[in-house]
Amino acid sequence: MSWASSGWDLAVDFADQAIDRHAALGLPSIGTGAELLSQRSTFTDVSSRRQVSMGGFCRLLRTADGWCAVHLPRRDDLNLLPAWLGVDAGVDEIPWAAIAEALSLRSASEVVQTGQELGLAVSILPVDEDDQLRDRGTTNPARPWIQRRVGTRLRDISLDGARVVDLSSLWAGPLCSRILTEAGAKVVKVESSTRPDASRDGDRAFFDWLHAGQEFASLPLENQSGVADLVALLEQADVVIEGSRPRAFDRLGIVPAEIVAKRPGAVWLSITAYGRCGPWRDWAGFGDDAAVAGGLVDLDAAGVPSFVGDAVADPLTGLLAAAVVADAVGRGGGVTIDVALREVARSAAAAARVVW
Repeated sequence: MSWASSGWDLAVDFADQAIDRHAALGLPSIGTGAELLSQRSTFTDVSSRRQVSMGGFCRLLRTADGWCAVHLPRRDDLNLLPAWLGVDAGVDEIPWAAIAEALSLRSASEVVQTGQELGLAVSILPVDEDDQLRDRGTTNPARPWIQRRVGTRLRDISLDGARVVDLSSLWAGPLCSRILTEAGAKVVKVESSTRPDASRDGDRAFFDWLHAGQEFASLPLENQSGVADLVALLEQADVVIEGSRPRAFDRLGIVPAEIVAKRPGAVWLSITAYGRCGPWRDWAGFGDDAAVAGGLVDLDAAGVPSFVGDAVADPLTGLLAAAVVADAVGRGGGVTIDVALREVARSAAAAARVVW
């Protein structure tokens, strides 16, 4: 039986809100909300209830008292299963049945807390506000980002010709930089020479579309010369886009607010799963599990959740981030912007009308 996904409708509506804001800010259109949310080759359709993500590496699983999303896209994730649940790692495939059995005996909060302590992208389907939202001051779904003035504004700046350094990977950050490229920005995609963007190994046509018209730089960030080169790029950037958990920059000795303060008019955009501040600041997450953490799922009559779209928190966040960055540049910059995938998904799930 065919059916319309209410979660999908909410996601498309939120995406269209961001696209309308793009138009108001003079950003060129690159597609409709529905088109951009369904662009990857892993997307199938919106009409089948699924507890397995379209990418195949994330599942919605029952716990003793609720539901959680378990996302295991990296081989290293499997090596952590014995420490997390006492489950032996599979040789050729993820041992989902054993994981499901172990989770059914534990509370959702225990599952997520212990998994995240190991660096696993595990999320809980929320039932209420939590300490992370309250600590970040993002309980209002109409404003799913934090913006702080840390530098000096400049008059008469624009994205046309702006220098953008994009350190992000996968989908959300690159979608934002793709939109800025269309607006005339000069984007340099910077990757670690030892850990390049993992999406290079996926849908290559999609990767090429996201990064069309951009330059590429590969830096050895494991040594001081590479870090020095990165800092030099950042200090000359009008806009920085990154998607690393805060401790990654802590290890490199890079403080975003200090970079912005050195360059009048600069804007620093951070896109992470749970945000740069708050008790969950270093939690891991990707588009599918972050959407669950924001409550952007479909529920059947029995309360069983299913995924909405394909890693839907990623493109939603990229679209919103492009609007927020363009607005910040238009107002003279000098700010840091902190956007969490989970909070954007929460706003979409709440059918929030964004207060730009």
